[in-house]
Amino acid sequence: MPQVYLGLGSNLGDRSLNLAEACQELGSTDGIEILKMSTVEETDPVDFLEQPDFFNQVILVRTNIKPLKLLKIAKSIEKKMGRKKTIPKGPRIIDIDILLYGDSVLESDTLTIPHPEIRNRDFVLKHLIEITPDLTDPATGKPYSEYYNKLTNC
Repeated sequence: MPQVYLGLGSNLGDRSLNLAEACQELGSTDGIEILKMSTVEETDPVDFLEQPDFFNQVILVRTNIKPLKLLKIAKSIEKKMGRKKTIPKGPRIIDIDILLYGDSVLESDTLTIPHPEIRNRDFVLKHLIEITPDLTDPATGKPYSEYYNKLTNC
């Protein structure tokens, strides 16, 4: 079964509880097994700046659910938890993104894997490396640690 990295973020309500509830929902879904969870980090908003800070986390799961179906499951969990889309990239109770799906490289109208913003988000890179230090980008073959070091000038 493929190993999949999911990015979680929340900046409304009880952010810690929201991340925990999303993990609970994912872990109780048939066909999804949570393997590892990164630490939770508070981060500044990106793109749309006039909103509260986020709590972000990455989780590693094993699943036999295909990427587009997994995306539908993630969006249904977001909706169940009360997410309402108002402003693009705006405040949200929960956001669940598929970051990586095994070694797959996928581009469709609704889903791009690897997630197109991984290399631009130091907090995502940091959490990926925390879980799997030698993880590489399936599209380029480069270690994510190189991208992280470049972003953080290490």
